[in-house]
Amino acid sequence: MSRREEREQVFALLFERLVNQNSVEEVMENAGLARDCQVTEFMKTVAYGVESHEAEIDGIIEDNLTGRWKRSRLSKVTMALLQLAIFEMKYLPDIPLKVSINESVELAKLYGGSDDAAFLNGVLGGVVKGLENANA
Repeated sequence: MSRREEREQVFALLFERLVNQNSVEEVMENAGLARDCQVTEFMKTVAYGVESHEAEIDGIIEDNLTGRWKRSRLSKVTMALLQLAIFEMKYLPDIPLKVSINESVELAKLYGGSDDAAFLNGVLGGVVKGLENANA
């Protein structure tokens, strides 16, 4: 399975977790039964990582929303993609920031609404600036 396919699968797991309010373990078990999904180490790292750092990641999301946007207004697709990208950006330093952003934007084009890709790109651009300032 390519890294892009793994990201798409982990996005699906994170989305399902948000919709059903289940733990990552439950979602992975269900995915294996329902979709015959083969869960890779990368998928486990990201899914469990998002779950264990969810409060921090959601705080980063909230800090980078502008105008009238609040986290509660975001779709589950957008939230799952933001969580995926931000976890990669913050905790997987071997993945270039631009790759994490691009992959999330591409998934938004497939699964999100018409404005989701541009919205994600803007929010994640702000996240990059914040991470760069924190590391300076």
